[in-house]
Amino acid sequence: MTVKRMDNVGIVVADLDAAIEFFLKLGMELEGRAPIAGDWADRITGLPDMRVEIAMLRTPDGHGRLELSRFDAPPVVADHRTAPVNALGYLCVMFAVEDLDDTLARLGKLGATVVGEVVQYADVYRLCYIRGPEGILIGLAEQLVQPTSRVNPL
Repeated sequence: MTVKRMDNVGIVVADLDAAIEFFLKLGMELEGRAPIAGDWADRITGLPDMRVEIAMLRTPDGHGRLELSRFDAPPVVADHRTAPVNALGYLCVMFAVEDLDDTLARLGKLGATVVGEVVQYADVYRLCYIRGPEGILIGLAEQLVQPTSRVNPL
């Protein structure tokens, strides 16, 4: 059997409100927010006495979802917020945006900074990485024209 779909990508944050605000400003929509705890949650995560608050956000097209989690217990054990783009493991999520300059201006008001610089790939994409709240690394891509081949640099 093959994978049916990817449901979501999860990001652990310290300030859930700031992370929600950032992704809402990016254009995502809040599906819901809830505390999670109990035996079933402990068993699925392998973390005894786990208590977390999550927020689920979705892209406007309804195909992509992001789960933001703030752990109350147990304490967070690692911090990847300043890892460079070539660090091992999960590091960033790439979002397609309509207007890269407008998106950067809106997110800049919330403290987002461009990691390197905004670059143009051929005449097809404008791309960049930014750091959002708590150093969350995301990629942004503005498609300039429809590509003529099936090769996607993302």
